[in-house]
Formats: sequence, C-alpha cells, structure tokens
Amino acid sequence: MNRKTSQPIWIAVAICVSLCAAGCGDSRKSEAANAAPVAAVVKVQRKNIASTLEISSEFLPFQEIDVFAKVSGYVQKLYIDFGTHVKQGQLLAVLEIPELQQQLIQDQASVHQAEQNVSRAREEQSRAQSAYDVAHITYTRLADVQKNRPELVAQQEVDVAQGKNLEANAGVSASKAALAGAEQGLAASKAALAKDEALFQYSRMTAPFDGVVTQMYAFTGALLPAGTSAAKGDSALCRLSQNNLLRLVIPVPERAVPEIRDGEPVDVDVSSLHKTFTGKIVRYSDQIDLTTRTMHTEVDVPNPSYELVPGMYASVKIPLHAVQGVLTVPVQAVQSTGTGQGVVLLVGAGNKLERREVKVGLESAADAEILSGLQENERVVFGEQGQFREGQTVAPKLVEAPGGE
Repeated sequence: MNRKTSQPIWIAVAICVSLCAAGCGDSRKSEAANAAPVAAVVKVQRKNIASTLEISSEFLPFQEIDVFAKVSGYVQKLYIDFGTHVKQGQLLAVLEIPELQQQLIQDQASVHQAEQNVSRAREEQSRAQSAYDVAHITYTRLADVQKNRPELVAQQEVDVAQGKNLEANAGVSASKAALAGAEQGLAASKAALAKDEALFQYSRMTAPFDGVVTQMYAFTGALLPAGTSAAKGDSALCRLSQNNLLRLVIPVPERAVPEIRDGEPVDVDVSSLHKTFTGKIVRYSDQIDLTTRTMHTEVDVPNPSYELVPGMYASVKIPLHAVQGVLTVPVQAVQSTGTGQGVVLLVGAGNKLERREVKVGLESAADAEILSGLQENERVVFGEQGQFREGQTVAPKLVEAPGGE
C-alpha cells in the first residue's frame, strides 16, 4: 500500500525538477543576451566633403593713419571727436595761419607790380619799335637818293642816318629783352602766389578716405606743427581708421600654400558675435617665410554696418580640397595606423565585431573619405575602440555623428 502511493509522489518530484532545470537554462540564455555591451555605431554613407584650413586671426582696419597738418597753425575750428564717422573729403578742422595770410597779401601785391612792369615794358617796346621804324625809313631814303643822285645828299648825312637806324634797332632788342624779363617776373610772382594759396588750402584739413576717428591728439586752440618732422608723436590732429572694410592677416602653412587662390571666398566665424561673415582672399606674398614656413595671406571682410570692430578675434576657414559623393565615416570611427591607413571595428553577422583595415583619403573636420575596405551602409563602431575586442558580440545602437547630415 505504501509503495503504490509513493510512486506518484516521486514522479511529480521528477517533473518539477526537470521543469526547474529548463527554466534555469532559459534564464541563463536571457542573461547572456542582456550582458552584450551597447556599442554606438554609424553607417558608411556617401557625402560631399572638403578639407579646410582653420586659423584664428585678429581684425585690422583696412588702412589706418595719423592725420597731420601740412603747415603749422592753430586749430581754429574743430568738426570731429572720438568715434566720429567721416566721408572722404569731409572737413575735419580749420587752422588759423596769420603769417601765411599776410604772405598771400604780399604775393598778390607782387603780382600786381609785375603786371604793371609788363605793361610798362610793352609800352617801351612799342616806343622803341616806332623810333626804329622812323630811323630805318630815313636811312633807307637817304641811301637811295645818294645811290641815284649822289650830288644831292652829303655822305655825312647818310652816315648819321645809318647810325640812328642801328641805335633804334638796338633799342628794340633791349625793349624786347626788358619785356621778356618783366613777363618772367610776372610768372614768378604768380607761381609764388599759387604756391602760398596751395599751402593755405591745407589750413582746411579734410579726410583722405571714409573712416572713423579712433584717437584725438589736438583740440580747439592747439598748435599743430607741420607734419614734416621725424619725431611726429602727438603732433597729429587725430587717428583715422577705415573700418568699413577690414582685413585679416593669415599665416598659411607651407602644406596649404598650393591651394590658396586669389579671390576665393572664405567663412569668417566671429565667436563674440555668434555670427559667420563672408570674406575673400585678396592678396598674398607669394613667398614662404623661411623662419615660420608660412605665407603671408590677407582676407578682406566688408563691414558696411560697422558691426565688426578692429581687434576682434575671428576664425577663418579656408577651403583647400573637395570631393563629391564619396564613401565616408566619421573621423571618430577610424583609428589611424599610418599615413592614409586606418582600422575600424565593423559590426558583422550576429552583431559580432570585425577588425577591418581601410584606406583613408581626404579628411575634413568631421568625416574621413574611405577609399577601400568598406561598403555603403555597413555599420562601424563610433568612438573609442579600446573598450571592445574583435569577435565580441555587441548590442549596436545607431547614432548620428556630430556634424553629420
């Protein structure tokens, strides 16, 4: 009786044990699947990429000068101050130059005197010419009469007439020379007057170009010396900067020199304004500095609204080379093993990692061109590869690389 009742009990226990064993096996498999590390992956895609040279520089005025006076004088009227925006030819200040004003009066008097001297010399030439004409006619008639009828005219009369003719001719020559001298004197007086008038025009100081007054060195009543001294110092009226067009000086490294093109547009990022402006390569030295191994290059940036200020820092991005529709992966997915060579971790069948050697072409700040080793839409590990090993099973998670389209 006891044996029969115990058999069903042992059978039930055996079934429970087998079920527990099966449940434990499934649990271990689930835990193993959950233990696979998550790997951020990106797909191999076709893109247009370009390599750029990014260099920081400082905005400089297109041109900047100290405005000096041509002639010495006192500032009589002042029309500018710090920060004044001026146009080319606009009046900046008027100088008072008393001694030059007096010199102009003297020059004008000299011109009037020279004009009178010319007038008098012309009258003297006219008188001398008339005297010569009379003397010459008299001598000619007497000479003809003596030739035809010698008994009517004495030789002495002919000789006297001839002498007067020669004297009158000399008088004409002298009057012509006197007139020429008087005319030269008039020209000299007019030249002196024009010179002093030109100097007096410099009493009106004007702007040589559109700009902004960034420094003031003198104010009303100050004496400005002539700007011909070697030690100019603070003798200028002001400092004028052309800020509607700014320039950036870029030291381009030797490797990028062949890619520099005159007139090529570039992006100029100004972090302080959180804006990007467009500039243009306008000039370069076409020579590499032997000390720094760089080439002096300048970028002009229009600034019509004066939003940019000289002294601001900017980052210039110069495009060097571009390719279209090539296979690319983010640069963070490639571990470099040499020039143009690299290694990626490819997510293969069963989500197992494969170590794949690739040939790298053009690199931009975000992407690398893959010349060989990968196919489009294959998945590669993005980021640090050291935490994974070849053959390891991972749980891939597709991410978008920074800067990706």
